[in-house]
Amino acid sequence: MRRVLFRFDDEGSVAGWRAIDDAVMGGVSASRLVWATPGHALFTGEVSLAHGGGFASVRSPPGDLAFPGAECYIVAALGDGRRYRLNLRTDDGFDGVNYQSAFTPPAGDWCEIRLPVGAFGARLRGRTVDNAPPLDAGRVRQVGLMIADRQAGVFALALKFIAVDGAVTDDDRGRR
Repeated sequence: MRRVLFRFDDEGSVAGWRAIDDAVMGGVSASRLVWATPGHALFTGEVSLAHGGGFASVRSPPGDLAFPGAECYIVAALGDGRRYRLNLRTDDGFDGVNYQSAFTPPAGDWCEIRLPVGAFGARLRGRTVDNAPPLDAGRVRQVGLMIADRQAGVFALALKFIAVDGAVTDDDRGRR
């Protein structure tokens, strides 16, 4: 059963999303998530490698995004040929471990990209966290998008929705 976490079909759909770029460590990259007509959002900005930087990201406000029976996350996107990451956090904090899975949507064509739950690896400030438990989709609180492909320049990723798919468990039935 599919559950749409974020549908970017109206102007209010991007409210509360915030940029978390490499400025947190002295870099000068910049990004934002904006609503774009007709009916999609745009994760856009510019990555700079200056001052030790090299990443740009946006994150949703914390909320109930848990799906205990999750098998995969789905991103409906139109890419620019660059590699992005879907980030998932299991807490409401600003800093800490997040779970990432990379994807490269084709340039010029809308597609649905399926990212299996098992493909999400734990990361902390750009480094792999070897002793972290696997992603628990039943605890997801925040969703984010990131570009950190070590390529400077302008980027644009168009999004129709971010969803999760899998079996509905007894714990999850009350959320529907």
